[in-house]
Amino acid sequence: MQFDRKDYSNDTLLHLYHHLLKPRMIEEKMLILLRQGKVSKWFSGIGQEAISVGSTLALEPNEYILPLHRNLGVFTGRDVPLGRLFGQWQGKTTGFTKGRDRSFHFGTNEHHIVGMISHLGPQLAVAGGIALADVLDEKPRVTVTYSGDGGASEGDFHEALNVAAVWQLPVIFIIENNGYGLSTPSNEQFRFRYFVDKGPAYGMEAVQVDGNNVLEVYDTVKRLAEDLRQNPRPVLLEALTFRMRGHEEASGTKYVPQELFTEWAAKDPVENYEKWLLQEGILDEEARMRYRETIKREIEEGLKEADAAPAPTPDAARELADMYAPVEASTWSLELRADGSDVRDEEVSDKEGDENEHQNEKLSSKLDALSAKTEKRYIDAISDGLRQSMERYPELVLMGQDIAEYGGVFKITDGFVAQFGKGRVRNTPLCESAIVGAGLGLSIRGKKAMVEMQFADFVTCGFNQIINNLAKSHYRWGQNADVVVRMPTGAGSAAGPFHSQSNEAWFTHTPGLKVVFPSNPHDAKGLLCAALADPNPVLFFEHKLLYRSISAPVPDAYYTTPIGKAALAREGHEMSIVTYGAGVHWALALAEELNLDCDVLDLRTLLPWDEQAVRRTVEKTGRLILLHEDTLIGGLGGEIGAWVAENCFRSLDAPVMRVASLDTAVPFAPTLEQDFLPRQRLREAVEKMRSY
Repeated sequence: MQFDRKDYSNDTLLHLYHHLLKPRMIEEKMLILLRQGKVSKWFSGIGQEAISVGSTLALEPNEYILPLHRNLGVFTGRDVPLGRLFGQWQGKTTGFTKGRDRSFHFGTNEHHIVGMISHLGPQLAVAGGIALADVLDEKPRVTVTYSGDGGASEGDFHEALNVAAVWQLPVIFIIENNGYGLSTPSNEQFRFRYFVDKGPAYGMEAVQVDGNNVLEVYDTVKRLAEDLRQNPRPVLLEALTFRMRGHEEASGTKYVPQELFTEWAAKDPVENYEKWLLQEGILDEEARMRYRETIKREIEEGLKEADAAPAPTPDAARELADMYAPVEASTWSLELRADGSDVRDEEVSDKEGDENEHQNEKLSSKLDALSAKTEKRYIDAISDGLRQSMERYPELVLMGQDIAEYGGVFKITDGFVAQFGKGRVRNTPLCESAIVGAGLGLSIRGKKAMVEMQFADFVTCGFNQIINNLAKSHYRWGQNADVVVRMPTGAGSAAGPFHSQSNEAWFTHTPGLKVVFPSNPHDAKGLLCAALADPNPVLFFEHKLLYRSISAPVPDAYYTTPIGKAALAREGHEMSIVTYGAGVHWALALAEELNLDCDVLDLRTLLPWDEQAVRRTVEKTGRLILLHEDTLIGGLGGEIGAWVAENCFRSLDAPVMRVASLDTAVPFAPTLEQDFLPRQRLREAVEKMRSY
């Protein structure tokens, strides 16, 4: 193996050696501990260390790296304390995930590392979001992310590279081409020889390096990074290497021809670099042993610290609380009474004292500002809330298909480019997964993101990012995902199975998400503002049929409507109809037609839903109908009904009834669609409840 030192000093060359040796020695120790049962699982990077070490040391400390499970050298290269790292692997409280996740499935903003999730590909898009934040802030920085050759078969690889190329994001995509995806060889993964062939197809530069030559990797990444900081763009960097052990230790290596091990053992990145340093007189035997003794001592001290750390103690309240990032108290929020008037979270205090008097003056000023209202359609209220949130949060970035000059398919962002610029109002390629992932990347750099799904149905293409990345990020390693995904939803316009689904229940089953579904213009604006203020991921559902069909007085000033609180849209005593979205209007219309003396409770937020509001209405009327446009089986009505049976059984005077759409796909023909929707079945349920 040939090493070209170029102009690098001996100190630099030895610095590389120390950091190359360290992960190898840690791995050798971990393999012993694995056999002893002190580590539950291990993904070996032996033979591939030069890629992680060379690329990490070539970057500035404040530049993010997104590694995989064979990139131990990234963590040691960033001087992550070994006590905490070993505690992470042992599931201890001192680990970065407090025992909630394993191996390298964590991030640490202190060291500018964002770890992987098991799905391999999603971190590529997150890297793009981090780089986008740097571009918007005009910070000359690069981001490095890794993919294996097997993981590069995933759609996330294509989406991330395509977005990075279109937006010219300074990301170095390092492909560790070791010839296998678990046991599947490359010729069964793809029909090309080298990944550098892919670069030109994406319109990006592609470079190939010997992934076992730490000096070549270091020099190449250093050169590229210096260039990309000044001329932002993505680069695909293919590192040729080989995995000397199994995909993970339990899988073994029987599927690999022995001659490959013989060939690549001669290319060992640690042994060859050490031999060259000795030959060049840069390293002597005494220094070689000193490096090893120093690292061995550090490993033993780290293990001693990890062994002494306690295992996690179960605490359900703590676990539940950590699913979400704390939300700061809103500066101003409004609720809606049944008669449509506002209930203010803050009321004018009659306490004495100068401070309270000053607070009262401020509050009165707010009241005056909010007294100015304009009749707004549902769609205009959403646009108004989005615009005012853009003004309030300069770090907020909007992303979606056709949302820039075109204004989105529903024209909600019409005129936004002229006011906020294309940097913050971004048309995206058709790649929902990459854009949601970019939202998390923006959050990591302290920004906010709004992602518009052109139709809620299309969210399936970004499902993994929402469920496994956004929702679990804070629980796993304390990183909030400040992302709102807007979801135009619902049937009634003869749009067929793929533009009409009510899919909110897919997300109400996912801890870590918040799910909001306003039924009226007032709440549409207030809840959207609240969602954009919230540091947690929010799925914001907006019924397409309500966009231009309803209007109401909406405060002109910025305000928030509290997430997690239901509102009474109608008050009565005969029965309770608990619903949301279009269901509120169906219930109100039927109540008016039948002169029904009923509560109509608008949930507004579906996760977390307002248990106490449901309890109050059930205890008052004793009769409950749960109504939603979503299909019956697995819908939110079943969850609420079960909760009522468990907690309010003694208050019930009749069985809880669920009313929902048919358990079919949404049909296209208007006659079939109307039969699919639950309006007629609601009438039947009310009549049955009345006669019970």
